[in-house]
Amino acid sequence: MAHEPKDQDREQRPGVRLAWLLRRWWEEAGNAPGGTRPTQQALASRIGVDQTTLSRYLNPKHTSTAPPRVVETLHTHLRAPAAELERARELCRAALEENSRQRAAGPEPEPTGGTDTTDGGTTDGGTTDGGTADGTTDGAPDGPGAPNRRRSRWTVPALVAAALVLAFVAGTVVRDQYAPGSRTPTDGAAAGAAPVSGAPNEEALQWPLLLKEKGDQFARGRALQHLLREEEYEVKADGFFTDETQEAVMAFQRRKHLSPDGKVGKHTWPQLVKELGPGAEGHAVLALQELLNNSGQGGTEVSGRFTAATADDLRFFQRSHGLVPSGRSDVQTWLSLLVFQSPPVHAPEYQRSMSPFPSAPA
Repeated sequence: MAHEPKDQDREQRPGVRLAWLLRRWWEEAGNAPGGTRPTQQALASRIGVDQTTLSRYLNPKHTSTAPPRVVETLHTHLRAPAAELERARELCRAALEENSRQRAAGPEPEPTGGTDTTDGGTTDGGTTDGGTADGTTDGAPDGPGAPNRRRSRWTVPALVAAALVLAFVAGTVVRDQYAPGSRTPTDGAAAGAAPVSGAPNEEALQWPLLLKEKGDQFARGRALQHLLREEEYEVKADGFFTDETQEAVMAFQRRKHLSPDGKVGKHTWPQLVKELGPGAEGHAVLALQELLNNSGQGGTEVSGRFTAATADDLRFFQRSHGLVPSGRSDVQTWLSLLVFQSPPVHAPEYQRSMSPFPSAPA
């Protein structure tokens, strides 16, 4: 049985405490009269997330980022004590606020130790006997490798100086290339990197550039294809930017009087995205839900129907990224959603169905 830790600094973080609490709910689910502890696979299916995501939520070796709706759903399905729901909500809010601050400051190294990938528990990591935190051996005398270590002190400054020179040259080229009147609007590689003002945290965000290539472009690719389907272009929403998708993009660009380069960047995205709110239906809603579901907060139902739960998830995302929590998808919200995507994952189970509106997870 999981016992919530008390002493160590890291274990006092709200995300870790939330993970311990959710883990205990799951482990104790079978203790109540008539209760049966579900497998993580079955539980993930019930709450509408994949098993890997749920495993991280329940693993104290990671700071849990389970959103409020998932926490509440777990509380219901696991028949957890009613008195612990409000405490879980408070930990959830604190954990997600901390996570947003960390994302703004930069990535934090994961703690050592394995990830809980089964229903049985976690796998502890280890260190090498006699090793120190920096990978050297205590008390080891300077040997043949010592001169190399001394020379390495000059490596970083040299690389920094080289990077500054390259940045200066690249800045000059870009300035000349995009001087007024130098070229017509296009979504080419450099154009797609243009900043957009008014972004969260006073930083300029950039519309991601999507173009034809062999690899799966995951949630961003599927969102693009759903937006094209909203414009009545018959493309398969599978995340792969093929000839079919490129032709649809070029046709859309011609219709909007854009340069038909077949690339989706700073000029094309704003023309594709739509303001959506409660009651909306269709492929644009699917695109919005695809991005919400893969934004790191987890658990958004991808149904093609803008429900109250979709609005709640959207407001939570907006608050977490310094946007007005309107519960509607304006252009700035679409931009933030496209930028702040979690690392790519395999296409979700529902995506294998080619029905226009995927069924909600069972």
